Amino acid sequence: MTKKRIAAGSLAMLIAAIAVAGVLAASGGAGTNATFKAALISDVGHFNDKSFNQSQLNGLNRAKSKLKIDVLPIQSNNSSDYIPNLTTAIRQNSNIVIAAGFLMADSLKQVADQFPNTKFAITDYDATSAPFNGTTKNVEGITYATNENSYLIGCMAAMYVKAKYKGTPTIGVVGGIKIPPVTIFLAGYQAGAKKCVRNAVVKTGYSQDFVKQDLCKNVANDEIASGAKVIFGVAGLCGLGALSAAKDHGYLAVGVDQDQSFLGSYILTSAVKRVDNGVYNTVRAAKNGTFKGGRNLTYNLKNGGVALGKISPRLHGKLKTQILKKVAVLKRQIISGKIKPPKTI
Repeated sequence: MTKKRIAAGSLAMLIAAIAVAGVLAASGGAGTNATFKAALISDVGHFNDKSFNQSQLNGLNRAKSKLKIDVLPIQSNNSSDYIPNLTTAIRQNSNIVIAAGFLMADSLKQVADQFPNTKFAITDYDATSAPFNGTTKNVEGITYATNENSYLIGCMAAMYVKAKYKGTPTIGVVGGIKIPPVTIFLAGYQAGAKKCVRNAVVKTGYSQDFVKQDLCKNVANDEIASGAKVIFGVAGLCGLGALSAAKDHGYLAVGVDQDQSFLGSYILTSAVKRVDNGVYNTVRAAKNGTFKGGRNLTYNLKNGGVALGKISPRLHGKLKTQILKKVAVLKRQIISGKIKPPKTI
């Protein structure tokens, strides 16, 4: 028997054992916990990324405080941790288990099928698409229209560079792994830049990583060498390296997920993605009995699920007024449906 088959057999035995424990807990046997518990499993980006995972952890902790529940945050250090961490959450009697990102979908599907009476949710994944297909009724998707706020930021960045620098207005963006929750930011950013400055050039690159800051910094430095005067980092912890590259060269940068203005005045603004609200609202619905699997919760500009962070004090005077006036018009047009920012490049 091959090592791969042995590993697969061991995993199946682990899941089966946990399933038995789940039945005992549900029937009032040993291990029953009357207190509602919500678990959050990070992706490989870690809870200290000052971005995507950390913001979700903030939402979980808010649920603990406001809803008076127990919480169980579990960090994944690599993708092989996903199934063990998900099953650990079930073994510890979690009533709802939230997978923190797109890359966890296949692992979540496998575990959710084994535990149909446990509620699950996944950030940045459409529960009506494969592998869930809307038929995995204990899984809810939490999705974000980040193409909308990124569209506004692309406009801001292009207008700023056109006004401040000579030559072709050029901006850059550094993505992590090339997956839909990342490329949606890039698509909106590029479209917004060209909407407001027709001859704008948007340099795009990927680090293929969400953790190693030097990889994102290298990509950003290449874009700066090619003329980019603003850098947008869309790569979690790795993205901090892209932002620091802009700072090193005296340029502005754009934060992501959280309002990253705390990093300094060189942050033009941030593409805020309220994954904290997504986690909190999902936990609250599960506790209140209004959770509905097989569908998505969608967050956008209209409901405040995506937004702009604080504006850098370096953007001031008439230029700030001009840019924000334009952004306000575009925001209304997006909310009304007149403008539909693209989701893919």
